[in-house]
Amino acid sequence: MEQRFLRDLLDSASRLVGDVQWQAAFRNVLMSPADAALASPALKLLNILYRLQGQGIISGQHNYLESPDEFSGKLKATSGQYAALHGYELGAVENQTVQLIDSQRQAVVNSAIRWHEAGGIVTMSYHANLPGTAPAWSNVSMSLSEADFAKYITPGTTQYSALIADLDKTAQSLKKLSDAGVPVLWRPYHEMNGGWFWWGQKKAFSQLWNIMFQRYTSYHQLHNLLWVWSPNAKNQWCDEPADYYPGSGSVDVLALDIYEADFKDSHHDALWELGRGKLIAVGENGELPSPEVLAKTQNKWSYQMSWGKLLYEKNSDAVIKAFMNDSFVLTRDEYAAKAVQYASMPEAAPMPGLYGQYYSNATLSGTPAHTRTDANINFVWRQAAPVPALPADFFSVRWSGRFSPAYTESYTLYTSSDDGIRVWVDGVLVIDSWIKQSGQERQGSVNLIAGKLHELKVEYYENQGDARAVLMWESPSQAKGVIPAGAFYLP
Repeated sequence: MEQRFLRDLLDSASRLVGDVQWQAAFRNVLMSPADAALASPALKLLNILYRLQGQGIISGQHNYLESPDEFSGKLKATSGQYAALHGYELGAVENQTVQLIDSQRQAVVNSAIRWHEAGGIVTMSYHANLPGTAPAWSNVSMSLSEADFAKYITPGTTQYSALIADLDKTAQSLKKLSDAGVPVLWRPYHEMNGGWFWWGQKKAFSQLWNIMFQRYTSYHQLHNLLWVWSPNAKNQWCDEPADYYPGSGSVDVLALDIYEADFKDSHHDALWELGRGKLIAVGENGELPSPEVLAKTQNKWSYQMSWGKLLYEKNSDAVIKAFMNDSFVLTRDEYAAKAVQYASMPEAAPMPGLYGQYYSNATLSGTPAHTRTDANINFVWRQAAPVPALPADFFSVRWSGRFSPAYTESYTLYTSSDDGIRVWVDGVLVIDSWIKQSGQERQGSVNLIAGKLHELKVEYYENQGDARAVLMWESPSQAKGVIPAGAFYLP
């Protein structure tokens, strides 16, 4: 039975795109990296993180610039396990001399190389002092007006030159890691939706982010970086994170800094919706999250990172031990084993089409009377049955699979149906018109990412009379029309 089903899928693929070329044309595309020239080690890490999504949360621990291994070592002593993700800092905040900063950053680089070679993941934060000022905490946490901030992102100004000089200096450490083949989850300018850093709550924040992105990827050719955008969880002291999102074209991971044990499902769900399938993570936490809650309702988090000394200030040893030894939490050894396993797996080519389940009732109940692969959703059955196994009236269909757009932008999806229809994209209900209707067009908006295989589910039911189910799309770059067969892939 399974062999016949696979043969049928292969036959469908061949008919849709040609016997010779179909496998190349429908190769598996995970999320496209922000850096189109991403180096192989970083691309490997990105793909492994996508493969692990939903299987558990990768444990992480932050360490300070002055002591880059301190708390990762303490966590190992307490729990018997290393966290898989080692957090480092490149920002200097203690008014150190240039020589001492260079020495401390070199110690970070040395530790990060060792950590990578041991099978762990490297992430780096950057508490940047206001360019041109002393490397002191007061120059990181200072207030800055919108007008003064604008000077730092305007080419030709003294402030802009100071910004570029600071970026170039920090790039030297990242270049050493690039040369050593170490991928880095790079996390600059975090908590930008709050007002406690000089870059915080600025209307033009995205310009600052993109200046660094372009400087590092294009000028410095740092292709070992996965870009982590990390706002604070929405609370009374900060704005909505989405207001400061620079866009999918310069972000690989959307991470949320969560304190006061504020691990709401809504935080997780809103970030997932904003990223539309991008990796999401807990960028910082004090209190450790509950693995049970994560597994049940927040399983899209890829990793978490406890912040420095807060691991012990906010959690008892018993809680730390329980967390690190929970089956849903991945330690360094567990992550390294899975990384080796996934790295050896060939990328599977997705099969074209949608999986259609056809029911001989209008409620999608029971066992489907017929299943098949449909090229797309463009059916005008009028008063005929879709297949001989179904009646002409009172039937229903569920299509499931994935679809991939050509452009990264906001799309409008349209349905034309007689009768009820509803559409989900990446688990979000986009169109809900589960009523008797005659050839009505409905619409809903979604943010889609070019090359990404977005999850799709469409449900339809026919009452009596004419039957019709059509799925269309439109965007600023995509003319309105039926979504073509080449855009759909089986689950």
